[in-house]
Amino acid sequence: MNPEFFGSDVVRALLNYVFYYPFLAAYVWMAGGLAHALVFERGRHRRIDPLPLLPERPLVSVIVPCFNEGERVQEVIEQLMRSHYPNYEVIAVNDGSSDDTGAILDALATRYGQLRVVHHATNQGKAVALNTAAVLANGEYILGVDGDALVDPDAIAWMLTHMLHSERVGAVTGNPRIRGRTTLLGRMQVGEFSSNIGLIKRTQQLAGRLFTVSGVLSMFRRNALLDVDFWSPDVMTEDIDISWKLQLKDWRVRYEPRALCWILMPETVRGLYRQRQRWATGGIQTLLRYTGQVIKPRNFMMWPVFLEYLASVVWAYAMFAVLVLALVRRFLPPEWQYVGFWPEWHGMLLGITCMLQMGVSLWIDRHYDRDILRYLVWTIWYPLAFWMINMFTTVVALPATILRRKGKRARWTSPDRGVIANERSTASVRAIEHE
Repeated sequence: MNPEFFGSDVVRALLNYVFYYPFLAAYVWMAGGLAHALVFERGRHRRIDPLPLLPERPLVSVIVPCFNEGERVQEVIEQLMRSHYPNYEVIAVNDGSSDDTGAILDALATRYGQLRVVHHATNQGKAVALNTAAVLANGEYILGVDGDALVDPDAIAWMLTHMLHSERVGAVTGNPRIRGRTTLLGRMQVGEFSSNIGLIKRTQQLAGRLFTVSGVLSMFRRNALLDVDFWSPDVMTEDIDISWKLQLKDWRVRYEPRALCWILMPETVRGLYRQRQRWATGGIQTLLRYTGQVIKPRNFMMWPVFLEYLASVVWAYAMFAVLVLALVRRFLPPEWQYVGFWPEWHGMLLGITCMLQMGVSLWIDRHYDRDILRYLVWTIWYPLAFWMINMFTTVVALPATILRRKGKRARWTSPDRGVIANERSTASVRAIEHE
């Protein structure tokens, strides 16, 4: 083989893949998101009471795992107590917090009769906290809520409609919205959650399988959890793992965009990188753990989700290779010389497509998150900032996962919750109540 032609072919293949994968995927997500919105979400933007739609009102157990959430847990519990659904209990798990989370939860338990508090002596990890509370829960339906999430008063009822509609629905995931919008990173994540989470979930729901429920707000059927032996304590992202376990056991997972919750996200580069590193590691763990099961013919419905995620991992390595080649291009043979940081018209077209995807997703979500369209202008920086972070975290995650000690428990650390002010939190609660 002529080395000159081989080198040029390799570079051309890398550049084509780096361009065409996100380019084509964007149009698939847009088509799927629009189809879902037009077919299943017509009229859903109107604020209606979901309670009359429920044939019954069974007990729902709400689980709130907490680790060092002292600054936020009170407003989270108080917001849950505003739920319009009449039959629920709340179990908060203080997972070995080193701040005053436990004391605040104990004080709240004296005010609210439906709140129970469980204390772990040491930090055991989110999955163990969820498992502990699930065992103690009295309800057939279990709703997991993060310790910083403000849940819409109608969210429980909207998610429950799916559970009561079909006994094969094992989990329902909600629609998380970003609270912290004071910084550039926060505003970009508004578009990201609509484009890379909401839009993709809508498309995947049409295909019959979801990559993951959102751990910040998801409801589970107790029988389904028993069938898959609850949450795995040794994975970095328990929400991705439980989603694959359920679907590989032929349980259905649904997305409900009307089940809103408002969350805090990192607004510093360091905090964002650490979060995305955890997400990438958890995704790779799931990919490696369940590949053997997914490739079996009986699990063919999982193939689109599996192949798409595998393609995204390959893309990260292809993009990393292109950047490395661009950095050392001056030392390369002539046939490698056209590798640059910006792929000329390809980059411009890809940037326009990214903005179009953001615009479509924000247009769909405008019914659930008022004034969201104004954040479209901030998403212009998304490919540069978030694609680079996601690329590096994925490249690092694969060897880190392979080298990680098997069975090592995944414990959490205090995350970066952004620079949101207290008055912003209060405003978020008022917005939820009056939307």
